[in-house]
Amino acid sequence: MELIFATHNQNKVKEISAILPSIIKLKSLNDLNFTDQIPETSKTLRGNALIKARTIFNEFQRDCFADDTGLEVEALNGAPGVYSARYAGNKKRDEDNIYKLLKELRNHDNTKAQFRTVIALIYNHKEFIFEGIIKGKIINEIKGDNGFGYDPIFQPKHHLLSFAELSTEEKNKISHRAIAFRKLIDFIKGKT
Repeated sequence: MELIFATHNQNKVKEISAILPSIIKLKSLNDLNFTDQIPETSKTLRGNALIKARTIFNEFQRDCFADDTGLEVEALNGAPGVYSARYAGNKKRDEDNIYKLLKELRNHDNTKAQFRTVIALIYNHKEFIFEGIIKGKIINEIKGDNGFGYDPIFQPKHHLLSFAELSTEEKNKISHRAIAFRKLIDFIKGKT
């Protein structure tokens, strides 16, 4: 079966392709020559995931899914949350977002945080939601070259390395996105 992943982010496509079973052929928006940016105007991860999935479903009338992910920091009342990608501005530069977050946490002892992914799937004209969460903490230095976004400063619970220090395979066993996608995959396997 073929599924459209409503994203232009090739890092996400690579990460998800590594955990998909061979029965699912993944297409990204780049594969479909869909170059528009879909506005993420909701104040929730769920809302943004649904906006993106509905936009692509309406355009192509094919089974599709979209995700939205946020880093939620306890001391910052859940920020950056839904604004994680553009926390330091609309340029969406990972480095800028990281430095802003570290600066805002400078006077806080509590560095507990979690990554949360929400996936909206439109399958056979019906909508389904899947969620994955991984808890951890923000470390005060950038570590590792793997991954993207806040990975170099997020250390998952029960681990000594940041997400960016883990291999893709190791990260895919525990990450918020992997947890949500395993739920999606199990659902699809049950339908095929």
